[in-house]
Amino acid sequence: MSGKARHALVTGAGSGIGRAIALSLAGRGHAVSLAGRRAAPLEAVRAEIEAAGGKAIVLAGFDVTDAASVETGVAKAIDRFGDIAVLVNSAGEAPSAPFEKTDPAFWNRVIGINLTGTYLVTQAALASVRRAGRGRIVNVASTAGLTGYAYVSAYCASKHGVVGLTRALALELARTDITVNAVCPGFTDTPLLDGAVETITAKTGRGADEARAALAKANPQGRLVSPKEVADTVLWLASEGAGAITGQAIVVAGGEVMAG
Repeated sequence: MSGKARHALVTGAGSGIGRAIALSLAGRGHAVSLAGRRAAPLEAVRAEIEAAGGKAIVLAGFDVTDAASVETGVAKAIDRFGDIAVLVNSAGEAPSAPFEKTDPAFWNRVIGINLTGTYLVTQAALASVRRAGRGRIVNVASTAGLTGYAYVSAYCASKHGVVGLTRALALELARTDITVNAVCPGFTDTPLLDGAVETITAKTGRGADEARAALAKANPQGRLVSPKEVADTVLWLASEGAGAITGQAIVVAGGEVMAG
């Protein structure tokens, strides 16, 4: 990142894409607040960052669906590292179920984590992002925020909502120095994908390797996206050179979905 590296807060930072983003931002010199519900994986990321000479704080018990929890965590982050210049909303969940078996509790949980969580964290942090100057907000959405997939109606609805929120807020903030963008990964090699593999194996009797290969076929490049590829896109959006990029949904999926 050109210019002075600053404070970044990353939700869902304990594993998968969130972990890769946190490590990448720390590698560029940012002080990183690691937010998530479970302490152990966050502590492991913090140790990795600090072993490389970086700075990090763990915000365990950070529940993106609970406004009080979010406000407490954001305040703790600001108290430690100052105002938040880069906010990355990466916390998410991707359970699957046929629509007819998607009951209100299931629906509300997915919408609550993926969409309402993004709203709550952004609302709690926005005043700090304004104060930091040249702020960057990046929401981790999905190709499911741009197209439909069977058996994940709640997930698709939530990620479409994240993309819509991204675009609306980008316009509201267009006259400021804050940009708001989304990254939309395709099937990515993370623990979240392992859940999809387990579902496929349980329903079809396929082996895990065969199930992973079936998911990789959705990518025209014939492979799974790596978390680092998503993190590299976030680094670009967080950079000074991406100041004219706002309101965009950047697809990281090997050509599976082409936004236009």
